[in-house]
Amino acid sequence: MTETISIIIPVLNEAHQLSKILHILQQALDVEIIVIDGGSQDQTLEIAKRAGVKIIQSPIGRAHQMNAGVADATGDILLFLHADTRLPRDFDLTIRDTLSQSTVIAGAFRLKIDAPGWKLRVIEWGVNARSRYLQMPYGDQAIFLKTTTFQALGGFPNLPIMEDFELVRQLKRQGRIAIASTAVITSGRRWQKLGAVRTTLINQCVILAYLLGVSPDRVAQWYRSGMKRLRK
Repeated sequence: MTETISIIIPVLNEAHQLSKILHILQQALDVEIIVIDGGSQDQTLEIAKRAGVKIIQSPIGRAHQMNAGVADATGDILLFLHADTRLPRDFDLTIRDTLSQSTVIAGAFRLKIDAPGWKLRVIEWGVNARSRYLQMPYGDQAIFLKTTTFQALGGFPNLPIMEDFELVRQLKRQGRIAIASTAVITSGRRWQKLGAVRTTLINQCVILAYLLGVSPDRVAQWYRSGMKRLRK
């Protein structure tokens, strides 16, 4: 019997991006698509309704939204997908094959950034090397795992930032995190707005502050204020 995959998509004003990914998801076999909205003011909900996917309202925040989606999910496998990330074809087969390995506790995909430039190719290389050798994929790589595993961990930690980082750290203690040979394609908008170097530096500073024990609320505040200053 084929295991059902519940695809959990947290959104906030993602009309343009959501419309790009839903048609690919609906071509997969035995999947359940759940869109969790944090209060969108654009056409996000209308697009989700037209696609006929399950819609949930939730307080804003990826951890809140994804946990709310899981609470309503019926699948044997969970796939956490950012709205600006496109999955490869046959992603469903890849996920099932990956999780069928006895030593694998969870998985994710390689990363490809949808924008030109050698700096972004270097970032892709770094992300994929970190993921493969350190088993530390991040949320934009579409993390997937068995529902029972997620529930045993207690879901995403209730953090304003770094929720995917912390989940992966917990998963590493339980088994191997496999990286699929195929890649997701994520939007380059973050790097294009702020620049590849600046965006990477901000991300690394956030990780370092978190590892040094700075309060997640403080880290999230620094991250938001830093992003706003650089956008001006």
